[in-house]
Amino acid sequence: MTQTTAAARLVQFLSERGVDRAWCVPGESYIALLHALHPDQGSGIDLVVARHEGGAGFAALADAKLTGRPGVVLVSRGPGASNAAIALHAAEQDCVPLILLIGQVEARDLRRRSFQEIDYARMFGDVAKWVGEARTPDQVPALIARAWAMATQGVPGPVVLSLPEDILAMPCDAAVLPYTVPPAVPADPAPVAAMLARAARPILLVGHGLEDHTGGRQAALRRFAEAWDVPVAVSFRRQSLFPNDHPLYVGDMGLRNPDAQRQAFAEADLVLALGTRLHDITTQGYSWPAPGQRLIHVCRDVGRLNWDFPADLALDADADALLAAMPAPPGPPPAGRAGWNARLRAIHVADCRLEQRDWPDGLAFSEIAALVGRVAADDAIVTLDAGTFAAPFYRKVAWKPGQWLMPSQSGAMGCGMPAAVAAALRFPGRQVICAMGDGGALMTGQELAVAQARGAAIKLLLSDNGSYGSIRIHQERAHPGAVSGTDLVNPDMALWCQAFGMPVLKVESRADFPALEAGLAAPGPFAAVVRTSLEAILPR
Repeated sequence: MTQTTAAARLVQFLSERGVDRAWCVPGESYIALLHALHPDQGSGIDLVVARHEGGAGFAALADAKLTGRPGVVLVSRGPGASNAAIALHAAEQDCVPLILLIGQVEARDLRRRSFQEIDYARMFGDVAKWVGEARTPDQVPALIARAWAMATQGVPGPVVLSLPEDILAMPCDAAVLPYTVPPAVPADPAPVAAMLARAARPILLVGHGLEDHTGGRQAALRRFAEAWDVPVAVSFRRQSLFPNDHPLYVGDMGLRNPDAQRQAFAEADLVLALGTRLHDITTQGYSWPAPGQRLIHVCRDVGRLNWDFPADLALDADADALLAAMPAPPGPPPAGRAGWNARLRAIHVADCRLEQRDWPDGLAFSEIAALVGRVAADDAIVTLDAGTFAAPFYRKVAWKPGQWLMPSQSGAMGCGMPAAVAAALRFPGRQVICAMGDGGALMTGQELAVAQARGAAIKLLLSDNGSYGSIRIHQERAHPGAVSGTDLVNPDMALWCQAFGMPVLKVESRADFPALEAGLAAPGPFAAVVRTSLEAILPR
């Protein structure tokens, strides 16, 4: 009778935790793991083969957001692990649980500078929450259990498990370990309620700790905000956390917030920060909350509490657990609250107005974003790559409950297409729209081949302006007229899309908008290549 291998034990653990999909680029260093995932072995885990390890990692990250379970990505040693590093960084920035399984050199060759060997504890120690390495087959069940726990507990994030190829293929006598999900960490709501009840000008700032794949936390957040009549701002690129058309929604803390908004936020007499680490962009360069503003900071990362922002009340607790424990308000809000809320809302609404203007070199992509906002399905999933083209999706579109905006949280180019593939495979009945620029398209756009092979229907909006636009903006501000390293010479992007079997529409003027709307609404895949104005985004 054949004994169970360490690879099979690892796959068994993942299957018992509900993992039903993993992403990979195959490598000879984890052949035993590939075999354990073969359909004949009965794991029930769908192995999706990507075209680049960065694409596999980005897709697994997106799948983690969509399911609430850690994303799982398998790569080979050395080059494969190096290519996947970008997804680890993105997962850390976005607080997403991700498990990177690396087929390592044989155990006898460890730390001998063997072919394609890397010490992953040293390589990923500053990015991953935890890095483990198996030295015997019987260690594997315990290591994968620990990897799962580290990825999911506290603030979620990426972990790495290095698996020597010979260890994976060896018999494993150790049993799969049970895993119990720890309960949410509660906090005493009384001091929070007391401070909030006295605040005339509060702001509720919400982040990753209130994001979940079911929308239950977002619904609880809305009930809480309405009950306490408190305005809600979302942390960097978390627009899906709160209905953007709600009178209490006052905008996001992102790049280049309007001066009027920053000045008004500086007048808040209480900032209740729930489930956010208060990083640099959300805090506008560590300038807000300002000294003298009262702060309640609720976050599961104790390393962030009382660090850059000493808090009047710092709680190592789950944001959703605190919301569930909060009592009803003791009475009506303090005088002036209604005016405060209306003022913040008016500033946000003014910032959302879209300026329509004709440009000689193409369309302003903000008009495409506005069109998406008008016609996207009520349960649409919209994935955004990094780039200036994406900016209007954060400020010019009012995202509704049920819709899911999935941006490049880390600012990494290339995440949009893999995320769209993951979303289209996970929810084949939902509209999945991917917006990306011509720069990002040629980084990971090849993952369209996966969508084509799997019959995944993606609606692609491709901004074609022949430039790394975000960098060009900085360049023009620092060195006007001196263009260096930001121009692109593109292939025919319409033909490129057609090569993946997609119907393609060239959008060159507003006259093409009806056809664009029809393409987004029709079943099946669709691509629109938009001749986008570079002039529209450059400093005037």
